[in-house]
Amino acid sequence: MLVTCVWERSFSTVRFMTLEDMCASCFPLGDVRVRSQVGFEPEGRGSYPYLCIDFRTLHSCSESSLIPGPGFISAGPVSGRRLRRLLSFQRYLHSSRLLWGTTHLNPLHILDEDYIGQAKCMLERVGSWNFDIFLFDRLTNGNSLVTMTFHLLNQYGLLELFQLDMVKLWRFLVMVQEDYHSLNPYHNAVHAADVTQAMYCYLREPKLAKSLTSCDILLGLLAAATHDLDHPGVNQPFLIKTNHYLAKLYRNSSVLENHHWRSAVGLLRETGLFSHLPLIRLKMERQLGSLILATDISRQNEYLGKFRTHLNQDDLCLSNASHRHFILQMALKCADICNPCRPWELSKQWSEKVTQEFFHQGDIEKKHKLEVSPLCDSQRNSMGNIQIGFMTYVVEPLFAEWGRFSDTRLSQTMLGHLGLNKASWGGLVQQERPSSPDELEPSRPTDMLDTASVLKEFGTDGMVF
Repeated sequence: MLVTCVWERSFSTVRFMTLEDMCASCFPLGDVRVRSQVGFEPEGRGSYPYLCIDFRTLHSCSESSLIPGPGFISAGPVSGRRLRRLLSFQRYLHSSRLLWGTTHLNPLHILDEDYIGQAKCMLERVGSWNFDIFLFDRLTNGNSLVTMTFHLLNQYGLLELFQLDMVKLWRFLVMVQEDYHSLNPYHNAVHAADVTQAMYCYLREPKLAKSLTSCDILLGLLAAATHDLDHPGVNQPFLIKTNHYLAKLYRNSSVLENHHWRSAVGLLRETGLFSHLPLIRLKMERQLGSLILATDISRQNEYLGKFRTHLNQDDLCLSNASHRHFILQMALKCADICNPCRPWELSKQWSEKVTQEFFHQGDIEKKHKLEVSPLCDSQRNSMGNIQIGFMTYVVEPLFAEWGRFSDTRLSQTMLGHLGLNKASWGGLVQQERPSSPDELEPSRPTDMLDTASVLKEFGTDGMVF
């Protein structure tokens, strides 16, 4: 009988579980990470040999060889990834002055204290739309998602209100951050931290601030932090055409969003964060899924049309729980693709990162003689054209409706940045074009004729921005 040891709470005790016990605890989750830790062989992954390993190995980095893939069965008691997670948790638990409010007397920590002081100063302005998440990530030594999310949950008093165990919460956030792929140029923990900060800005808007319940706020922040959990750095069409097991598992429908949701639920159950709330735990897990699934960009027209209808009929009533949940869905959708609405210095960095991830997928597809996905061919697309098309057909319609719903200074600021950034990209595209008169006629990138075609070409997994 296979027996697995499980560290509990502060890791001061060890509880032993049988394989059957572990099966029972993770059976409903379908594809979550915890299964591979106890020796499960995952479902078949198709015929392409490079898809039998963790997608992080696709990034041609020597470090990736140290990270076991989904089908990896550890020969030893603790995998490299689990060991890093354990060490990370202990490091955060004992050294974080943001959590415990204590200081170290060791002179070697002077530099750390200086950086932490600057990070604390930034958190005092966490509601600013100009918040520089890249600087914050550097100041927190790559722990922006953990630090940001814990701070916001604590600021709202949610730890006390829901009686959340501080150690379980910290462990959950560390595991969430660890399960984002740091080698992804765009879909990594910094993006999740940025979306969480944007979500906080929206939660503070007057209409939401006076209507949302504490449960709404908790779900909104957790959904933002986990909305791209374990993203492989490639889009849904890539998974489908390579017969990846996730595409089969979710029948080619919202494949990545379903995986993000199930992965988040897996971590919630593994840490037992809501184990003391049996009456509402399952409901919170379902609502978390509803929020994350709303980020599927293939359903953009569906959500946007519903939003526009509500606004035209002026029938949104935020005292209604279903209406509040719908607004949370729209807020998360806005937060997920808000990069073009940030100041140029920040927006441009995100554009470079997402384009790098697009083109990296295209390079993989070329290498393995697959059809290159739209927008992923570096020889046929430019960063500027991709950005202009995305802003025109996806971002502008969504944020115009959000501005109708919440006509505030923040909404005007976002729309203002969006217009300026689009003009900046237009200027850069003009500079890059040849001077031949035939080449100067305006063209739309990759034949983006309408919203439907742009959504199809950007993929159906929320990969863009």
